[in-house]
Amino acid sequence: MRVVFMGTPAFAATILDTLLRSSHRVVGVVTRPDRPSGRGRTVSPSPVATLAAQHGLPVVKPENALDPALREALQQWRPDVAAVAAFGLILKKDILELPPRGCVNVHASLLPKYRGAAPIQQAIIDGCTETGITTMLMEEGLDSGPILLQERVPILPDETGGELEMRLADVGARVLVQTLDKMEAGSLTPAPQDDSQATWARSLGPEAGDVFFQETAVRTHNRIRGCTPRPGARVYLGGAPVRVWRSALPADGISPAEAPPGTILDIAEPGIVAVCGDARPIMLCEVQPAGRGRMSGAAFARGRHLKPGDRFDTHPPTDQD
Repeated sequence: MRVVFMGTPAFAATILDTLLRSSHRVVGVVTRPDRPSGRGRTVSPSPVATLAAQHGLPVVKPENALDPALREALQQWRPDVAAVAAFGLILKKDILELPPRGCVNVHASLLPKYRGAAPIQQAIIDGCTETGITTMLMEEGLDSGPILLQERVPILPDETGGELEMRLADVGARVLVQTLDKMEAGSLTPAPQDDSQATWARSLGPEAGDVFFQETAVRTHNRIRGCTPRPGARVYLGGAPVRVWRSALPADGISPAEAPPGTILDIAEPGIVAVCGDARPIMLCEVQPAGRGRMSGAAFARGRHLKPGDRFDTHPPTDQD
């Protein structure tokens, strides 16, 4: 089939790469405009735009869902179907109805669970042990269209959001091609979602990764995992943020109940052991202070001369801190 692909980040580029090696013909690509990225904030094309350019594919970069360039491109390319993955815009009805076979979305959850922009991160934060990929026919509602195919994927115990995203991209690529193959063969039966079972995974701002040690150790660990690498997990020490890249739940024992949340209990390779709100410990294994590179928690503690009994901040910094 003639396919228009719509997507933006690396997750979508992985899916496009597989689609390009399938029997379907990608006739055009739609992605978000070039944006500043990296430490130098250099304006760069999206991963999808970069891959499309490598393959000589025509690309449009609409500023918003009402940009006439989007409709004009679809009318010019005449796709049978549009494949959408992490595009970043909510498509309007007139666009959804342009391809004769509709628009197929690749969503990183087992719909109707975790509709929205951050299903991977939220599933980890919530402590789920399983997620998956859903392909669905898009409609005007947010991730509410009929389900085409689903595949379950286990969430590994210490897996971060970024690591799970990479695995789901590979699964999503394969499931999308299967969906298009079955659609072309006329062997798909769309199944309506049960809206009563829907849950939501709204976009996560920077504050979602803030750790103040008030939650349980398990929830704190899951928050750090889910928010790595985006939007990023942070603890605070003397009002200064410290990025946390990796944490772990020590296997031995329960911390002293009299130690208040955020108290450092031990410094042992590779990390800093601190107490959480349920009197259980968490180890901060890999951290990154502002303006520095990543390092083990233990190395950070030595550099800051931290010792047991010292305490991380347990509330957001204020102007007075």
